[in-house]
Amino acid sequence: MGKLNRLLCGFFLLAVSHFTLAQELKVEGYFLQDSAMLGEKVGYVLKASYPRQTNVLFPDSTYHFGSMEFLGKEIFTTHTQDSTTLDSAVYFLSNFALDSIKRYRLPVFEVLRYDSIHHFPEDATLFLKLTIAEMPDELVFMETNQYQAIKKEINYPYWIIGIAVFLLVTISLFLIFGKDVRRKWRVYKEKRKQRRFHSQWTKTKNRFIANPTLESADILLGLWKSRMQSLTDKPYREWTATEIAEHLEQPELLKDFRKIELIIYANRPADDVQQACRNLENVITSTYEQKIKSLP
Repeated sequence: MGKLNRLLCGFFLLAVSHFTLAQELKVEGYFLQDSAMLGEKVGYVLKASYPRQTNVLFPDSTYHFGSMEFLGKEIFTTHTQDSTTLDSAVYFLSNFALDSIKRYRLPVFEVLRYDSIHHFPEDATLFLKLTIAEMPDELVFMETNQYQAIKKEINYPYWIIGIAVFLLVTISLFLIFGKDVRRKWRVYKEKRKQRRFHSQWTKTKNRFIANPTLESADILLGLWKSRMQSLTDKPYREWTATEIAEHLEQPELLKDFRKIELIIYANRPADDVQQACRNLENVITSTYEQKIKSLP
Protein backbone atom coordinates (compact mmCIF):
# COMPACT_ATOMS: atom_id res chain seq x y z
CA MET A 1 0.00 0.00 0.00
CA GLY A 2 2.86 2.39 0.87
CA LYS A 3 4.55 1.69 -2.47
CA LEU A 4 1.29 2.54 -4.30
CA ASN A 5 1.01 5.85 -2.41
CA ARG A 6 4.60 6.78 -3.30
CA LEU A 7 3.92 5.91 -6.96
CA LEU A 8 0.77 8.06 -7.05
CA CYS A 9 2.64 10.92 -5.35
CA GLY A 10 5.38 10.69 -7.98
CA PHE A 11 2.87 10.87 -10.82
CA PHE A 12 1.22 13.89 -9.17
CA LEU A 13 4.51 15.78 -8.82
CA LEU A 14 5.42 14.99 -12.44
CA ALA A 15 2.06 16.35 -13.65
CA VAL A 16 2.44 19.53 -11.59
CA SER A 17 5.97 20.03 -12.88
CA HIS A 18 4.81 19.56 -16.50
CA PHE A 19 1.91 22.02 -16.00
CA THR A 20 4.25 24.64 -14.49
CA LEU A 21 6.71 24.38 -17.39
CA ALA A 22 3.88 24.62 -19.93
CA GLN A 23 2.63 27.80 -18.25
CA GLU A 24 5.97 29.67 -18.13
CA LEU A 25 6.34 33.20 -19.49
CA LYS A 26 8.00 33.38 -22.91
CA VAL A 27 9.36 36.56 -24.50
CA GLU A 28 10.38 37.20 -28.13
CA GLY A 29 11.90 40.37 -29.61
CA TYR A 30 13.24 41.23 -33.07
CA PHE A 31 13.76 44.13 -35.49
CA LEU A 32 11.58 44.44 -38.60
CA GLN A 33 14.65 45.00 -40.81
CA ASP A 34 18.21 43.68 -40.93
CA SER A 35 20.03 47.00 -41.21
CA ALA A 36 19.45 50.73 -40.89
CA MET A 37 21.28 54.00 -41.45
CA LEU A 38 22.37 56.16 -38.55
CA GLY A 39 19.27 57.79 -37.02
CA GLU A 40 16.84 55.89 -39.29
CA LYS A 41 13.44 54.93 -37.82
CA VAL A 42 13.18 51.15 -37.25
CA GLY A 43 10.52 48.94 -35.69
CA TYR A 44 11.25 46.55 -32.82
CA VAL A 45 8.57 43.89 -32.14
CA LEU A 46 8.15 42.63 -28.56
CA LYS A 47 5.89 39.61 -27.87
CA ALA A 48 5.05 37.81 -24.61
CA SER A 49 3.01 34.65 -24.02
CA TYR A 50 2.11 33.80 -20.42
CA PRO A 51 -0.58 32.19 -18.24
CA ARG A 52 -3.81 34.17 -18.13
CA GLN A 53 -3.59 34.84 -14.38
CA THR A 54 -0.09 36.40 -14.63
CA ASN A 55 0.19 40.22 -14.44
CA VAL A 56 2.59 41.39 -17.19
CA LEU A 57 3.59 44.94 -18.18
CA PHE A 58 5.41 46.19 -21.29
CA PRO A 59 7.89 49.14 -21.26
CA ASP A 60 6.32 52.55 -21.90
CA SER A 61 7.75 55.94 -22.93
CA THR A 62 9.26 56.47 -19.46
CA TYR A 63 11.51 53.43 -19.83
CA HIS A 64 15.24 54.06 -20.42
CA PHE A 65 15.91 52.72 -23.93
CA GLY A 66 19.70 52.94 -23.67
CA SER A 67 21.50 53.99 -26.86
CA MET A 68 18.25 53.82 -28.85
CA GLU A 69 16.01 56.88 -29.19
CA PHE A 70 12.32 56.20 -28.51
CA LEU A 71 10.04 57.60 -31.26
CA GLY A 72 6.70 55.91 -30.66
CA LYS A 73 4.83 52.71 -29.80
CA GLU A 74 1.87 50.71 -31.12
CA ILE A 75 -0.02 48.22 -28.94
CA PHE A 76 -2.11 45.33 -30.28
CA THR A 77 -5.16 43.67 -28.78
CA THR A 78 -4.47 40.97 -26.18
CA HIS A 79 -5.34 37.48 -27.40
CA THR A 80 -6.10 34.61 -24.99
CA GLN A 81 -6.50 30.99 -26.01
CA ASP A 82 -6.42 27.81 -23.86
CA SER A 83 -5.52 29.81 -20.71
CA THR A 84 -2.45 31.31 -22.47
CA THR A 85 -2.36 35.04 -23.20
CA LEU A 86 -0.41 36.63 -26.08
CA ASP A 87 0.52 40.33 -25.96
CA SER A 88 2.50 42.19 -28.60
CA ALA A 89 3.69 45.72 -29.31
CA VAL A 90 5.97 47.44 -31.80
CA TYR A 91 8.42 50.12 -30.65
CA PHE A 92 9.69 52.67 -33.17
CA LEU A 93 13.32 53.48 -32.36
CA SER A 94 16.32 55.16 -33.99
CA ASN A 95 19.94 54.14 -33.54
CA PHE A 96 22.68 56.75 -33.09
CA ALA A 97 25.46 54.36 -32.00
CA LEU A 98 28.41 53.95 -34.40
CA ASP A 99 28.80 50.22 -33.75
CA SER A 100 28.72 48.18 -36.96
CA ILE A 101 26.51 45.56 -35.25
CA LYS A 102 23.91 46.67 -32.70
CA ARG A 103 22.63 44.02 -30.27
CA TYR A 104 19.47 45.08 -28.46
CA ARG A 105 16.62 43.74 -26.38
CA LEU A 106 13.69 45.06 -24.35
CA PRO A 107 12.22 43.30 -21.28
CA VAL A 108 8.71 42.62 -20.10
CA PHE A 109 7.88 42.87 -16.40
CA GLU A 110 6.09 40.19 -14.39
CA VAL A 111 4.41 42.07 -11.52
CA LEU A 112 4.40 40.20 -8.20
CA ARG A 113 2.86 41.25 -4.90
CA TYR A 114 5.85 43.25 -3.59
CA ASP A 115 8.30 43.11 -6.50
CA SER A 116 8.62 42.48 -10.23
CA ILE A 117 10.71 40.16 -12.42
CA HIS A 118 12.42 41.26 -15.66
CA HIS A 119 12.06 38.77 -18.54
CA PHE A 120 14.40 39.41 -21.48
CA PRO A 121 14.26 37.87 -24.97
CA GLU A 122 17.34 36.90 -26.94
CA ASP A 123 19.38 39.77 -28.40
CA ALA A 124 18.08 41.21 -31.69
CA THR A 125 20.75 42.24 -34.22
CA LEU A 126 20.73 45.44 -36.29
CA PHE A 127 23.55 46.20 -38.75
CA LEU A 128 24.70 49.77 -39.36
CA LYS A 129 24.25 50.69 -43.02
CA LEU A 130 27.09 52.94 -44.21
CA THR A 131 26.28 55.50 -46.92
CA ILE A 132 29.89 56.39 -47.78
CA ALA A 133 32.42 53.71 -48.65
CA GLU A 134 35.73 53.86 -46.81
CA MET A 135 38.70 55.09 -48.84
CA PRO A 136 41.93 53.07 -48.71
CA ASP A 137 44.99 54.64 -47.10
CA GLU A 138 46.96 54.41 -50.34
CA LEU A 139 45.78 54.29 -53.95
CA VAL A 140 47.12 51.36 -55.96
CA PHE A 141 47.43 51.74 -59.74
CA MET A 142 47.34 48.71 -61.99
CA GLU A 143 50.05 48.51 -64.62
CA THR A 144 49.32 47.37 -68.18
CA ASN A 145 51.30 47.06 -71.39
CA GLN A 146 48.31 46.58 -73.70
CA TYR A 147 47.98 48.77 -76.74
CA GLN A 148 45.82 51.82 -76.15
CA ALA A 149 44.19 53.26 -79.24
CA ILE A 150 44.44 57.04 -79.62
CA LYS A 151 41.25 58.78 -80.66
CA LYS A 152 41.30 60.63 -83.96
CA GLU A 153 40.86 64.37 -84.02
CA ILE A 154 37.27 65.65 -84.15
CA ASN A 155 36.15 67.97 -86.93
CA TYR A 156 34.85 70.64 -84.56
CA PRO A 157 33.29 73.01 -87.15
CA TYR A 158 30.97 70.29 -88.49
CA TRP A 159 30.07 69.18 -84.97
CA ILE A 160 29.28 72.74 -83.90
CA ILE A 161 27.06 73.32 -86.95
CA GLY A 162 25.24 70.01 -86.42
CA ILE A 163 24.66 70.69 -82.72
CA ALA A 164 23.41 74.22 -83.46
CA VAL A 165 20.89 72.91 -86.06
CA PHE A 166 19.74 70.18 -83.68
CA LEU A 167 19.22 72.68 -80.84
CA LEU A 168 17.36 75.08 -83.14
CA VAL A 169 14.96 72.36 -84.31
CA THR A 170 14.50 71.03 -80.75
CA ILE A 171 13.74 74.48 -79.32
CA SER A 172 11.29 75.23 -82.13
CA LEU A 173 9.41 71.97 -81.58
CA PHE A 174 9.41 72.55 -77.84
CA LEU A 175 7.91 76.02 -78.19
CA ILE A 176 5.18 74.72 -80.49
CA PHE A 177 4.32 71.35 -78.94
CA GLY A 178 6.26 71.29 -75.68
CA LYS A 179 3.43 71.77 -73.23
CA ASP A 180 1.19 69.10 -74.70
CA VAL A 181 4.06 66.66 -75.31
CA ARG A 182 5.35 67.09 -71.76
CA ARG A 183 1.95 66.34 -70.25
CA LYS A 184 1.38 63.30 -72.48
CA TRP A 185 4.83 61.99 -71.56
CA ARG A 186 4.13 62.36 -67.83
CA VAL A 187 0.74 60.66 -68.22
CA TYR A 188 2.40 57.81 -70.15
CA LYS A 189 5.01 57.29 -67.41
CA GLU A 190 2.38 57.28 -64.67
CA LYS A 191 0.24 54.76 -66.57
CA ARG A 192 3.26 52.50 -67.06
CA LYS A 193 4.09 52.69 -63.34
CA GLN A 194 0.46 51.92 -62.46
CA ARG A 195 0.38 48.86 -64.75
CA ARG A 196 3.63 47.57 -63.28
CA PHE A 197 2.35 48.14 -59.73
CA HIS A 198 -0.98 46.42 -60.46
CA SER A 199 0.84 43.34 -61.79
CA GLN A 200 3.13 43.17 -58.75
CA TRP A 201 0.26 43.85 -56.33
CA THR A 202 -1.90 41.05 -57.78
CA LYS A 203 0.91 38.48 -57.48
CA THR A 204 1.90 39.62 -53.97
CA LYS A 205 -1.71 39.74 -52.76
CA ASN A 206 -2.44 36.22 -54.06
CA ARG A 207 0.66 34.85 -52.33
CA PHE A 208 -0.33 36.56 -49.07
CA ILE A 209 -3.93 35.30 -49.15
CA ALA A 210 -2.78 31.77 -49.99
CA ASN A 211 -0.09 31.77 -47.27
CA PRO A 212 -0.52 34.62 -44.73
CA THR A 213 2.98 34.71 -43.21
CA LEU A 214 4.94 37.52 -41.58
CA GLU A 215 7.18 37.87 -44.66
CA SER A 216 4.32 37.99 -47.22
CA ALA A 217 2.39 40.55 -45.11
CA ASP A 218 5.46 42.78 -44.76
CA ILE A 219 6.12 42.65 -48.54
CA LEU A 220 2.47 43.48 -49.30
CA LEU A 221 2.39 46.55 -47.03
CA GLY A 222 5.82 47.68 -48.25
CA LEU A 223 4.64 47.54 -51.88
CA TRP A 224 1.52 49.60 -51.02
CA LYS A 225 3.49 52.26 -49.12
CA SER A 226 6.11 52.54 -51.89
CA ARG A 227 3.43 53.18 -54.54
CA MET A 228 1.66 55.78 -52.37
CA GLN A 229 4.97 57.52 -51.74
CA SER A 230 5.66 57.57 -55.50
CA LEU A 231 2.22 59.04 -56.24
CA THR A 232 2.18 61.73 -53.53
CA ASP A 233 5.84 62.43 -52.66
CA LYS A 234 4.88 61.88 -49.01
CA PRO A 235 6.97 59.67 -46.62
CA TYR A 236 4.48 56.79 -46.47
CA ARG A 237 7.25 54.22 -45.86
CA GLU A 238 8.11 55.96 -42.59
CA TRP A 239 4.53 56.50 -41.38
CA THR A 240 2.63 54.08 -39.17
CA ALA A 241 -0.84 52.82 -40.02
CA THR A 242 -2.37 55.40 -37.66
CA GLU A 243 -0.46 58.27 -39.28
CA ILE A 244 -1.50 57.14 -42.79
CA ALA A 245 -5.19 56.91 -41.84
CA GLU A 246 -5.07 60.38 -40.27
CA HIS A 247 -3.27 61.90 -43.29
CA LEU A 248 -5.78 60.42 -45.76
CA GLU A 249 -8.69 61.36 -43.43
CA GLN A 250 -9.97 57.81 -43.72
CA PRO A 251 -10.18 56.38 -40.15
CA GLU A 252 -11.82 53.21 -41.45
CA LEU A 253 -8.60 52.41 -43.33
CA LEU A 254 -6.92 51.67 -39.98
CA LYS A 255 -9.03 48.51 -39.62
CA ASP A 256 -7.76 47.22 -42.98
CA PHE A 257 -4.15 47.82 -41.93
CA ARG A 258 -4.75 46.04 -38.62
CA LYS A 259 -6.10 42.93 -40.38
CA ILE A 260 -2.82 42.61 -42.32
CA GLU A 261 -0.49 43.80 -39.55
CA LEU A 262 -2.02 41.22 -37.20
CA ILE A 263 0.03 38.61 -39.11
CA ILE A 264 3.25 40.59 -38.51
CA TYR A 265 2.86 41.57 -34.89
CA ALA A 266 0.57 38.90 -33.42
CA ASN A 267 1.44 35.95 -35.73
CA ARG A 268 -2.19 35.07 -36.43
CA PRO A 269 -4.45 35.68 -39.47
CA ALA A 270 -7.46 38.02 -39.33
CA ASP A 271 -10.89 37.56 -40.88
CA ASP A 272 -11.70 38.86 -44.38
CA VAL A 273 -8.18 39.94 -45.39
CA GLN A 274 -9.32 39.86 -49.03
CA GLN A 275 -11.64 42.83 -48.44
CA ALA A 276 -8.84 44.67 -46.62
CA CYS A 277 -6.57 44.16 -49.65
CA ARG A 278 -9.31 45.45 -51.98
CA ASN A 279 -9.79 48.55 -49.85
CA LEU A 280 -6.06 49.33 -49.92
CA GLU A 281 -5.99 48.81 -53.69
CA ASN A 282 -8.94 51.22 -54.09
CA VAL A 283 -6.97 53.91 -52.25
CA ILE A 284 -4.09 53.46 -54.72
CA THR A 285 -6.47 53.68 -57.71
CA SER A 286 -8.19 56.81 -56.37
CA THR A 287 -4.86 58.52 -55.64
CA TYR A 288 -3.54 57.61 -59.11
CA GLU A 289 -6.64 59.03 -60.85
CA GLN A 290 -6.37 62.27 -58.86
CA LYS A 291 -2.73 62.65 -59.84
CA ILE A 292 -3.52 62.15 -63.54
CA LYS A 293 -6.22 64.85 -63.38
CA SER A 294 -3.94 67.26 -61.55
CA LEU A 295 -1.07 67.05 -64.05
CA PRO A 296 -0.56 70.53 -65.59
